[in-house]
Amino acid sequence: MDAAGVGMVVQPQGSREELKTVREGSKVAVIIPALNEEAAIGGVVAAIPAWVDDIIVVDNGSTDDTAAIAKDRGARVIREPQRGYGAACLAGVAALTDPDIVVFMDGDGSDVPPEITLLVDPLIQGQADLVIGSRVLGARESGALTPQARFGNWLACRLMYLFWGKNYTDLGPFRAIRHRSLLALNMGDRDYGWTVEMQVKAVRCGPRVVEAPVSYRRRLGTSKISGTLRGVMGAGVKILYIIFREALSRNSK
Repeated sequence: MDAAGVGMVVQPQGSREELKTVREGSKVAVIIPALNEEAAIGGVVAAIPAWVDDIIVVDNGSTDDTAAIAKDRGARVIREPQRGYGAACLAGVAALTDPDIVVFMDGDGSDVPPEITLLVDPLIQGQADLVIGSRVLGARESGALTPQARFGNWLACRLMYLFWGKNYTDLGPFRAIRHRSLLALNMGDRDYGWTVEMQVKAVRCGPRVVEAPVSYRRRLGTSKISGTLRGVMGAGVKILYIIFREALSRNSK
């Protein structure tokens, strides 16, 4: 962390061969929550680097061929019928087999799977315990990040800075964390508040957090959050609730 206590943008250090050798000595798992993502999930799973040890697709109640396609591409499919992004993430965490590093990413084609290296390498090199993939700092395809998503990110990040002095730029779902750090956070949110809960608890519990710029593409299909009024409102309310809950919890101690 720098003098202002903000998340630093990091770049992997070392030659490509050195990094490849180190990656292959660490056990990396990827968790992909998925709800009706048959158009994208096959390409997402196929593009994940070969050195990743475990790919878990959590089928969150899909009514299409998401689960079958993911399994066909080599993913381990876990079913979580209770709808909710956080519920799917928690089911994926429960299915882990003691990895060193856990990566979370979306199954809609918006994240770029080969960029997992940008998130994992700083952890392997001991630079951080949690790396947030920042879509704000990275290259975004036109229209990929909706105005409501940009505003929600700005507001949440501003509030976290005001309460805790941490200058996040994004609540992006593409992120990597040490498994032991993830367990220590005791994550509990089962819907829209998963990402902000992780970032707030990381501020409070002490893991070293940095940001790395990542690319962001237009998703395939309709967003379950920004694509509907109900999703936008639900996500906004839950994110604010998590932030103020944690702030009040801090002040009551």
